[in-house]
Amino acid sequence: MQHRRQILTGLAASALTAGSASRGRAQTAFSSRRIAVSTRGRGADVLLIPGLASTAEVWRGVADRLAGKRRLHLISVRGFGDLPAGANASGAVMAAVAAEVRRYIAEQGLERPALIGHSMGGQVGLRVAADAGARIGRVMVVDSSPFFPALISPQATVGDVEPIAQLAYQAIHFLGDEALRSRGREMGLELGGATDAVFGTLGWQGGDRRVLAQSLYEVMTVDLRRRLPDITAPVTVVYGWSADGNSPRSRTDSLFRGAYARLRAPAAFVPIEGAEHMVMIDQPTRFMAAVDRFLG
Repeated sequence: MQHRRQILTGLAASALTAGSASRGRAQTAFSSRRIAVSTRGRGADVLLIPGLASTAEVWRGVADRLAGKRRLHLISVRGFGDLPAGANASGAVMAAVAAEVRRYIAEQGLERPALIGHSMGGQVGLRVAADAGARIGRVMVVDSSPFFPALISPQATVGDVEPIAQLAYQAIHFLGDEALRSRGREMGLELGGATDAVFGTLGWQGGDRRVLAQSLYEVMTVDLRRRLPDITAPVTVVYGWSADGNSPRSRTDSLFRGAYARLRAPAAFVPIEGAEHMVMIDQPTRFMAAVDRFLG
C-alpha cells in the first residue's frame, strides 16, 4: 500500500511538473522588433491583425465581444500609431511582419489559430496562411484584396500602378501622413481613387512616415494572387457593399469574387451593406454576426 501511494504521489508530481512546463511554454514572452502582441480572454486562438496606419486599437469593439469565449492575440505593426518603428524603419515591411506572425504562432504553440486581418492586415494574413499551410485553421480578410489595384481596375498590373505608388511614397516622405490625409480628396485621381478608403477612416492613426510610406507602397504594388493556391485554410472575405448603383461600393461583390478566384477552394463572401472600408467600425453588429459565423 505504501509503495502504491509513493507511485501515485510520484505520478501526480510529474503531471504537475509537466503541466507547469506546458503553461510556461504557452506564456513565454515574445519579443519582436517588427510587431507587438497582447492577449485577452480564453478559448480557441484568434489573431487580429490591423491595417495600414492602424494599431490593435481598431479591434477594441471586436475584442470586447470575443474575449469571453476566445483567446485573442492582438497584433500591432511597429511604426504605426505611437509604436516606435524598430526594424520596420528600413526595407520591406509586409513580408517581414508576416514572418514574425508565423514565428509568434510557432513559439507560442498555437494550434490552427484563426486569422482575422483588415486591409493590409488581410494581406499579411494571406501571406501567413500561404506560408504556414495546415498550421492555420481559417482566415478572414476584411475589405482586403490580394492585389488592391484590381478592385479599381480588374485588368490593372503592377507596372500600371508603380508610378502612382511612387507618388504616394514620396508624398508621405515629404508631406507627412497628416498633410497627405488632408489632401486625400484632391489627390484621389492620382492615387487611383482609393485615398478616401486609406486616409479618410477612423482607423488611420498615423505613425512613422518611413514605415507608412513603405507600407502604402507595398499595399499598392504587392500582388499576392499567385500565392492564393498555396492557401489550404478556408477563407472568408468580408467587405462593405452598397445597393446604390451610383456608389463605387455597388461593384465590390463582383470585384472581390474575381480577386479571390485562384483559391484552391472557393471563399465564402460576406458583403455588409452600409459599410465602407472600416467594416468593423461602420457596421459593428453585422460584422460581429459575420465573425461569429466564421468562428463557428
